[in-house]
Amino acid sequence: MGIKEEIIRNKVVLISRGIGGGRMKDMAKALYEGGARLLEITFNQSSPDAVKETGDAIASVCSLGLDGLHVGAGTVMTEEQLLAAYDSGAEFILSPNVDTAIIRRTKELGLGSVPGAYTPTEIAEAWKAGADIVKLFPASIGGIAYLRAIRGPISHIPLMAVGGISEANIGEFLRNGCCSCGLGSNIVRKDLIEAGRYDELTALVRKLMEAAEV
Repeated sequence: MGIKEEIIRNKVVLISRGIGGGRMKDMAKALYEGGARLLEITFNQSSPDAVKETGDAIASVCSLGLDGLHVGAGTVMTEEQLLAAYDSGAEFILSPNVDTAIIRRTKELGLGSVPGAYTPTEIAEAWKAGADIVKLFPASIGGIAYLRAIRGPISHIPLMAVGGISEANIGEFLRNGCCSCGLGSNIVRKDLIEAGRYDELTALVRKLMEAAEV
């Protein structure tokens, strides 16, 4: 089964943003125990060490060898970041924007491509460039009404809702045409991770995964 199919099957991508590398393995294990099988580790564009930091974080999680855990790189906006993610073991690439050169290079490397788009034109452009799934971002701005409106003419393009997704609304987005959803700080909570409260983190993920079973 390819990474596109794994994303569609597992539905939930958890987003790790700004988590220190020393806590990355414990965090990943806690998310995994809660049922998460898709983890996005993001590049911090404002950090001069983003390439090394994120590459090391991806490699550390991949080294755990957790059966069925698929690691992706998020906020990928340059070829340097893309290649660092590839070298570190990432299986899929997510971006906040449509960059056709990044999409095509991602596919040349054999990785899953999930660029971010909002308008029908952007979504179609990303799909035409070779995206596997298009990230509807930020999904909560137009909400379900916007999703339903665009789903009619572009029902053939798989969409991942990201931005403002929570345990409370994930089921609604999945029922109304999204094949998957991405969630960050409201589930991958820095306060729990920094305090070492991994049991609570695992419990949050379990509740989320139940809500995603639509």
